[in-house]
Amino acid sequence: MGSLGGLLVGSALFLLPTSARTKLIPWLLSYAVGTLLGVALLAFVPESLENLSSVHAGGALLAGILALFVIEKLVLWRHCHTEACDVHDSSATLILIGGGLHLFTDGAIICAATLVSVPLGISTAVAVAAHQIPQEIGDIAILLNAGYSRSRAFLLNALSSLSAVGGALVVYVLAGTVPDALLYILPIAAGSFLYVAMADLIPDLHRGEANVGALRQIVMISAGVLTTFIFLTVK
Repeated sequence: MGSLGGLLVGSALFLLPTSARTKLIPWLLSYAVGTLLGVALLAFVPESLENLSSVHAGGALLAGILALFVIEKLVLWRHCHTEACDVHDSSATLILIGGGLHLFTDGAIICAATLVSVPLGISTAVAVAAHQIPQEIGDIAILLNAGYSRSRAFLLNALSSLSAVGGALVVYVLAGTVPDALLYILPIAAGSFLYVAMADLIPDLHRGEANVGALRQIVMISAGVLTTFIFLTVK
């Protein structure tokens, strides 16, 4: 749901005219910001503070932020959420490797959240999928511009998305052998979600003029937070 769901919806949007996709992406980005912030601040952080000291929870959260920063630097890759992206000249291989690494992390986060509670796992998967939709649009556009066919671009992205399953399996095994590890995965996940929302997505939203688009962004961010809240209140 979290990895392939974003890919399927993102790929389906390529059936729409370019102008329609261009109008939809800001809506999707705003909603993704809300879901990521909602899961991080309404679920992961409170859950972490219940089981860890504030120093340990804060340190793990900081580690999550720095880890995402380092991954982006080492892989020479960052999130691309539009078809007009400044990383389109990057190697398509690096795009797939970077996407696979990030989805491996997302799979680990979803698994950790699900082990805490099923509603938290579902809300986390929704946040990941919401973020993956515009990202997949950007990644597929990069591959198409590199000369790949639509079917091959979709297949390569699907294979990259399967790395999320590997991340989930690692955390599942780790939680069974080192139970306390789960306590630290959640604040690390919170840090990674905050980094993605505030370092990758929000700057994209600020590129537009502060007109009616700003109101639309606020509404969609609020909708994303509300989605998280609804899932977290389900018993």
